Amino acid sequence: MDLRVLLIAALSAVLSGSWAQQEGSVCIKANAQSCGECIQVAETCGWCTDEKFLTEGESKSARCDDLESLKSRNCDITKIENPRGKIDINKDNPVTNRKKDVAEKLKPEQITQIQPQKLTLTLRSGEPQTFRLKFKRAEDYPIDLYYLMDLSFSMKDDLENVKNLGTDLMREMQEITSDFRIGFGSFVEKTVMPYISTTPARLINPCTGNQNCTSPFSYKNVLKLTNKGDEFNRLVSQQQISGNLDSPEGGFDAIMQVAVCEEQIGWRNVTRLLVFSTDAGFHFAGDGKLGGIVLPNDGRCHLENNMYTMSHYYDYPSIAHLVQKLSDHNIQTIFAVTEEFQPVYKELENLIPKSAVGTLSSNSSNVIKLIIDAYNSLSSEVILENGRLPEGVSITYKSICKNGVVGTGENGRKCSNISIGDEVFFNISIGSQKCPLHGKTETIKIKPLGFTEEVEVVLNFICDCQCAANGERDSEKCHEGNGTFECGACKCNEGRIGRICECSKDEVRTEDLDANCRKDNGTDICSNNGDCVCGTCECKKRENPSEVYSGKYCECDNFNCDRSNNKLCGGHGRCECRKCVCDANYTGSACDCSLETSTCLASNGQICNGRGTCECGSCKCTNPKFQGPTCEICPTCPGVCTEHKDCVQCRAFEAGEKKDKCESECNYFTLIKVKDRDKLPQPTDQSYPLTHCKERDANDCWFYYTYAIRNDTKEVYVVETLECPTGPDIIPIVAGVVAGIVLIGLALLLIWKLLMIIHDRREFAKFEKEKMNAKWDTRERPPSQLTVLPRTVHM
Repeated sequence: MDLRVLLIAALSAVLSGSWAQQEGSVCIKANAQSCGECIQVAETCGWCTDEKFLTEGESKSARCDDLESLKSRNCDITKIENPRGKIDINKDNPVTNRKKDVAEKLKPEQITQIQPQKLTLTLRSGEPQTFRLKFKRAEDYPIDLYYLMDLSFSMKDDLENVKNLGTDLMREMQEITSDFRIGFGSFVEKTVMPYISTTPARLINPCTGNQNCTSPFSYKNVLKLTNKGDEFNRLVSQQQISGNLDSPEGGFDAIMQVAVCEEQIGWRNVTRLLVFSTDAGFHFAGDGKLGGIVLPNDGRCHLENNMYTMSHYYDYPSIAHLVQKLSDHNIQTIFAVTEEFQPVYKELENLIPKSAVGTLSSNSSNVIKLIIDAYNSLSSEVILENGRLPEGVSITYKSICKNGVVGTGENGRKCSNISIGDEVFFNISIGSQKCPLHGKTETIKIKPLGFTEEVEVVLNFICDCQCAANGERDSEKCHEGNGTFECGACKCNEGRIGRICECSKDEVRTEDLDANCRKDNGTDICSNNGDCVCGTCECKKRENPSEVYSGKYCECDNFNCDRSNNKLCGGHGRCECRKCVCDANYTGSACDCSLETSTCLASNGQICNGRGTCECGSCKCTNPKFQGPTCEICPTCPGVCTEHKDCVQCRAFEAGEKKDKCESECNYFTLIKVKDRDKLPQPTDQSYPLTHCKERDANDCWFYYTYAIRNDTKEVYVVETLECPTGPDIIPIVAGVVAGIVLIGLALLLIWKLLMIIHDRREFAKFEKEKMNAKWDTRERPPSQLTVLPRTVHM
C-alpha cells in the first residue's frame, strides 16, 4: 500500500508541476511573506531559506516559488523548505474469514468487514492523500430484525398472518445466519383530534359496530429483540386492532422511536433491519399543526413502559430528520406496503439510503418472502458515507467493484451485486485547501451505510515549515531585534516594516524615505518599477512570473533586451539588466550572430566556395558574380564545362583558341588521359563533386572529359581520341537520286496510261449505247407509195 501511495503522490506532483508551469507561478503571485504562508499556496511551492538568496530590489515574497524555479535561481536544494504530506495506518486488522458451519462462533465485535480501521493523514494544502479501503461481506453475520406494524383497523386480516411470523421467519433466516433476533412493535396515530375521536367511548373502543378494538395509541414496543420465535408468536397473538379517523398513519413517530431507543429495542452492533408494514400513507413534519402540535420532533427517546408518551407534544419528524437518525443508528429499512401505496413509498426509498420497498399482499401472507428478498437486495450493496468534513477539506471516492467495475463521482461511493465472501475496494482521496484555525487536529469517520463498523481518519495539517520552529526571536539580524529571524528571512514584529524590520510605521516620514528610492536624484521612485518601502525599493511583480525587475532602484529587468526571430536574445543568451549575455559561439546585441562555420561549407568542402567570408553563420560573397547560401550559384557564369573547354582542348589535343598560350594559362589542373568513355570516373564512385562534359571543336569533333576538385587538387580526365563525323559517300547518293527520278517517271507514265484506258472505255461504252438506241427502217416500199416531195429551186 505504501508503494502505491508514493506512486500516486509522485504522479500528482508531476501533474501539478506541469499545471503550475502552464499557468505561471501561483507561488510568486501569492506574495507570501513567510514560509508558512508559502506552503499554503500550493503543493508545488517551496521557500528558499538561504539568507543570500535574494538579489537587490527583490522582496521577501520572492523566496516563495515553484521548486524548479528556485533551483534555476541557484537556491541549494538542501535549503528549499517543501514539507510533504503522508499516511500512517494505525489499526489494520484483516477482514474476517468466518464460516457458518464452524463450531466456534465469534462475537459481533470480533467480526471485521472493513480494513483498515484507523489512519492518520498529514495534509498539506493542495496535496491530497489517497488510501485504499477494503470491504468484505462476512458470512454468517448476525442480524437484528424489528417488525413495526400498522394496527389500524384496515390491517385486521394482516395481523392474523403475522401471528406465526416469528417461528417461520426464524426458520427461513437460518439459511442466512445462525445468529438472528426478532422484535415487534405497533403503531396507530397521535392520540389527539382530528387524528382520532376523543369522545370517551371512542377512546376505549375506536371501532364501530360490534368490533372489539383496543384503545388508540401512537407507538408501542411490544417485544424487545429476542432469539425466541415462539415468544414473538405468543405476544403478537395477544395484540388487537385499533382505529383512527384519517387515512395517513403516524408511522414516522414510531420509526423515530425505534431508531433512537437502542436500549429499549435491544439493538446490537450488527446488521439492523426495520420492517415497516402498512396499507396507508404517512404524516410528516407540519401535519401536527392540525392537532395544535407545533414543537418540532426532538429526535430523542420518549418510551415509558414501552409506550411513546410524547406524541401529543412533538410534531411528526421530517423525512430528512428520519434519514439522519436511521443513518446514525445504522438501520436499514424495508417498507412492506400494499400495491396502492407503492408509488409513495418508492419516492421515499429514493430519499432514504439503504432502504427497500416490497409489495405486501392484502393480508400480508407474502411477508416472509418480501423480507428475504429485500434483505438480499440491501446486503448486496455497500454504500460509503462520511461524517461532516472540516472547513476546507474535500473527499473523493473511486470504487473497484466486483469483476473490476470502476465507479467515480457519486458512483465511486458504492458497489452492487456483492455476494458473501466478495471483496471490493475503494480508493479514497482526502485533501485540504487551507489550514484550520490554529491548525488543530480533526477527525472524520467513514462507514458503509447499514453497518456498525467504521474507519476513523485523523487529520493533521501542515500549517508551517519546520524551520519556523528554530526561529530566533528578537534577532539582531532583524534590525536591533525588531523581528524573528526564521527560514532565512525576518518576520517583523507588529508595527515594523522593511526587509530587515528597519522601519517603524509610526516614526518615519514618507518624503524622507522616498529620497532614498530615486536614482541620481531623479523624479521617478524606483524607476516607476517598484514601491519604496522603508527607504528601499521593492520591485513590482509582473503578470508573467519569469519576468523580473531588479536592481537597487528597480532599474534593471530581464525582458527588455534585443530580440531576434521574436525571441529574447535570439534564444541564445539571457537578459541581464536589459543587455544580452550570449551563450558560447554566439555574439551580437541580440545573440543572433553564430560563430559556427559549418553552415558556410560549400559542397566542395570550402568555406563559402572560396568566393566569400563566413559571418554570423552565413556567407557573404566577395565575388559579385556568385550568390547563394554558400556562394556556389553563378547565374552569369558559362558553366564548368564551357569554362575549362579551351584549356582541356589545348592540353589534350594541342588545338583550340588557347593553343599558343596553353602553358601559361592552362596549368592549373592535372590532366589524365583515358582510352575510352567507360574509363572516365563515375559520380557514384566518388566522394567529391564531379562534372561530366561533352564539347565540340572547330572541326565538329566531340571530345569527352570530367572535371573534379579532390583535396584542393583539380583533376581532369579526358578521352584521348576525338569523335569526328565521317564524310558523305557521293555514288550512293547520285544513284539514289537517279533511281528516284526514274521511278517517279515510270510512276507518272503508268498513271497517265491508266487514265487513258479509263477514258477510252467510257467513250466506247457511250458509243455502244447510242448505237443500240438508233432505229433504222430497212423495209422496201412500192413506187406508187413513194412520195415525191416538191423541190424548190432557188435561183
